[in-house]
Amino acid sequence: TTTFSGPVASQGGFSFPVVTTANLPAVTAVAAGTVYVISDNGAGNNEYCLVINTGSAWVTAIGAALS
Repeated sequence: TTTFSGPVASQGGFSFPVVTTANLPAVTAVAAGTVYVISDNGAGNNEYCLVINTGSAWVTAIGAALS
């Protein structure tokens, strides 16, 4: 378990799996706290979004439920 407080910086960078929205695992298939980057896979404006598993839903980094 890693706990962050205050601004976070990494000299080595962070590594997150990148998947399309359709290929995001079921919320119960991965541990709470798991982070993914989802992509529209060219279906929109080539947007990316950081999502976090709360244990009961995937939410965006601002806390809105993924729909």
